[in-house]
Amino acid sequence: MRLTFSGDWTVQRAAEAERLLAGVADRDAGSVVLDLSAVTALDTAGAWLVVRLRDALTAKGRSAAIEGYDDSYTPLFDEVEEHKPHDIAEALPRRGIVAGVEKVGRRTVDVWHDAVDLVAILGQFASGLSACLVNVTRMRGIAVLHHFDQTGRTAVPIIALMSFLIGGIIAQQGAFYLRQFGADQFVVDLVGVLVLREIGVLLTAIMVAGRSGSAFTAEIGSMKMREEIDAMHVIGLRPVEVLVVPRLTALMIALPILAFIADVSALAGAGLVSWAYLGLTPQAFVIRLQEAIDLQTLYIGIVKAPVMALIIGLISCAEGLKVAGSAESLGRQTTVAVVKAIFMVIVVDGLFAVFFAAINI
Repeated sequence: MRLTFSGDWTVQRAAEAERLLAGVADRDAGSVVLDLSAVTALDTAGAWLVVRLRDALTAKGRSAAIEGYDDSYTPLFDEVEEHKPHDIAEALPRRGIVAGVEKVGRRTVDVWHDAVDLVAILGQFASGLSACLVNVTRMRGIAVLHHFDQTGRTAVPIIALMSFLIGGIIAQQGAFYLRQFGADQFVVDLVGVLVLREIGVLLTAIMVAGRSGSAFTAEIGSMKMREEIDAMHVIGLRPVEVLVVPRLTALMIALPILAFIADVSALAGAGLVSWAYLGLTPQAFVIRLQEAIDLQTLYIGIVKAPVMALIIGLISCAEGLKVAGSAESLGRQTTVAVVKAIFMVIVVDGLFAVFFAAINI
């Protein structure tokens, strides 16, 4: 059977075209040719009607082909083919063990996709940073300083206050329980090792993930919504080099400094509480602290900071690049970025603890 299309197949004639095509797919024919040689005008609506008829015939087991159209209409058919909706069979509701297994499988696939995205953006970051180091003029120094100011300097008050309070709480709780065994003087050892090795850098990284990580995701996500990233591609800029490299570079410089400030503030808080709660003078606290720790203890905590900063920055920027065109998407990806960053920071801290224990440090 050969169907000949003629005249204007445009959105203005769509209603009439629908009536003409009604029931055509039900006709008995082994093969069908859709002949568009007589069509005088065609737009996306008309191309969609033709493609839909062809797919309906194909679904009924008939051979269908579109022929005779002008080459200028090829982009219309390509666009329709690329964006046509796919009929998805309604899935039966899963129950019991099957539902649980399916959910685990979907989560596993999502984790795999996230890992691939992180590795991809890590490679792009390494490539962009290498290009900037080879040709220093490509490094956006002002952008790095701006983000260092936003992630580092402005974060000092809240990081210092939080660490001061945490250090005081650890000292008070440690003294309360150690006093029962007559070992309250060891509270200095407890605070020194715990703060310098674990708590100082970990709490700083968590605060930075919630503060700066969410800002990175929101900034890049809003640019994605306004199609500014697409505009960068058009004018020949690499978005990773422009947006990701300065942010990650600044964060990897700022987080070790913030971790050191957090350590000093936590020890100050612990010393103040020890003085008020135990009667341990500041001089005695410092002397005991020097006996309990050394520079290696400080280095163990500080060396984690750049790795945690890299993880926070990669996750935040990757989630920002996933933002779609809605405010809901921006909020969702910002939340996801913070949760993932905090989770991965804790996991990495645990891996560092296992590694240092394995090499007796």
